[in-house]
Amino acid sequence: MLRKRWVLNDESAGDVVEKLATTLKIDHILARLLAQRGISTYAEARDFFRPSLDNLHDPFLLKDMDIAVDRIEQAVEKGERILIYGDYDVDGTTAVALVYDFLKEFHSNIDYYIPDRYTEGYGVSFESIDYARETGVALIISLDCGIKAQKQIKYAAEQGIDFIVVDHHRPDDIPLTAVAVVDPKQPDCMYPYRDLSGCGLGFKLAQAFYQKRRLPFEGLERFLDLVVVSIAADVVPITGENRVLAYYGLKRLNFNPRAGFESILFYSNVFRKAKPDKVSAFTKEMSVTDLMFMIGPKINAAGRIEKGKKAVDLLVCKKMGDTHELTIEINDNNTERRSLDTDITKQAMRLITTDPHNDQRKATLLYDPDWHKGVIGIVASRLIESYYRPTIIFTESNGLVTGSARSVKDFDVYNAIDACSDLLEHFGGHKYAAGLSLKPENLDAFKKRFMEVVEETITEEMLIPQIEVHAEINLADIAGRFYRVLKQFAPFGPGNPNPVFVSKQCVAQGNVRIVGNKHLKFRVSQPSVGNTELPAIAFQQGHHLNKMKACKHFDLAYQIEENEWNGQVTLQLNVKDIRFHQ
Repeated sequence: MLRKRWVLNDESAGDVVEKLATTLKIDHILARLLAQRGISTYAEARDFFRPSLDNLHDPFLLKDMDIAVDRIEQAVEKGERILIYGDYDVDGTTAVALVYDFLKEFHSNIDYYIPDRYTEGYGVSFESIDYARETGVALIISLDCGIKAQKQIKYAAEQGIDFIVVDHHRPDDIPLTAVAVVDPKQPDCMYPYRDLSGCGLGFKLAQAFYQKRRLPFEGLERFLDLVVVSIAADVVPITGENRVLAYYGLKRLNFNPRAGFESILFYSNVFRKAKPDKVSAFTKEMSVTDLMFMIGPKINAAGRIEKGKKAVDLLVCKKMGDTHELTIEINDNNTERRSLDTDITKQAMRLITTDPHNDQRKATLLYDPDWHKGVIGIVASRLIESYYRPTIIFTESNGLVTGSARSVKDFDVYNAIDACSDLLEHFGGHKYAAGLSLKPENLDAFKKRFMEVVEETITEEMLIPQIEVHAEINLADIAGRFYRVLKQFAPFGPGNPNPVFVSKQCVAQGNVRIVGNKHLKFRVSQPSVGNTELPAIAFQQGHHLNKMKACKHFDLAYQIEENEWNGQVTLQLNVKDIRFHQ
């Protein structure tokens, strides 16, 4: 197992912590957690604990939003055919479902299009523009992609087709000739929040359209479940506007989800209750993490294995009765995806372990022309769990080598790929995840250059997995009110992590055992500071069993969570790491 470093977050001024603890009448540890999140006043704390849809920014602050809305209204008034275009992942398909659904309310001459991952690849394809021309489309709205589609947008214009680009990826220096480009990452866009998901930007487009027509905002709330699923799956920061959208999106999904999500959860054995109580419409309340693992992979599986359009077909269904066949097909896609993922990960691990120079490498670059393009990104993430370093997995598709990159904390893999851009046909993505394609004859040169860039820019510290510790506490500190306030820090995610605490000089109590073949289950106390005893589980850490039985004291890094069993809800520690004393 990889050694982890514990890094204590001490980015909180003592006077701010004291002020927050006094004005909010909360524990100093909780006040410190707020300060770590940049909260220093009562008003900021109120907005954090009580997110309000009134705090969403004016969508017309986004550059070109007024032009985009005017062009859509023109298409509606003239009866022009509109094509909603999006990427085949969760963010793209939820964005397409949202914009298609809201525009369908005002305009019937509308269609949607998701490119085929294998024949068209990522982004706006020339095939889609040919399809648009053949079906009489006058306006294409691209979502979660398009910011680098200079050639395709020019080609569309030659066919008499206008383009509106709504994207959240980094733009190139080359300007687009689209009618409107809505992207908060444009250097000349003054929008107050830059980290919206692609679907979140689709929501802002709908908000602007409603605002222009003076329609009540309440009509948009039915789309918030789509937005929160995109926020979870695209791993965007849950701060600022995203926190508001995620908070209300979870409420929508738990109490009144669209038929497609309800069907996915039903087939995940999260059954809908006949009479929803005040907590949730399901047998368990959905969190952002649940969406990442229970909904996101299944929506993604459609585009990975067959057609991403199938996911949109499901998400725009109005009745549960229309969803079952699609959900079963998507579940089958997900089962196949898991099998491919497992097999290819094993093959990749064999390549690494048989590499005599593996221990000296600071990045993992692997290629097999027969690997399935739809799962190489997942495989890259799996390899980072075992070999913590930037990873790109390559395969072959349509005569090109295509790769999926994943990175480690603080290392910008997008910039490293950009340094090799002259060897590429196409690339795009974010700091921690990117996709690229290149001619086969350029692969060796790319590998060499990329490795050199990594060698020059990565630090030894970046190559050690980090656990950010937010506070050291005693087990006795975890009282009822402490956790009740801590729960209100949710929804958790990037920018607002579920706090990790450390407690020292702990002792295992009772029956220390393995559950589920690989998880360590035990009870823990801290005799030096009290008699509090709590249940704990350390996922994937069953290898510590003998050491824990033999060791008298240890330190724990953990998160506090609720565990529901047979209708009883209790607190337990979700252990992230254990340090045994000699």
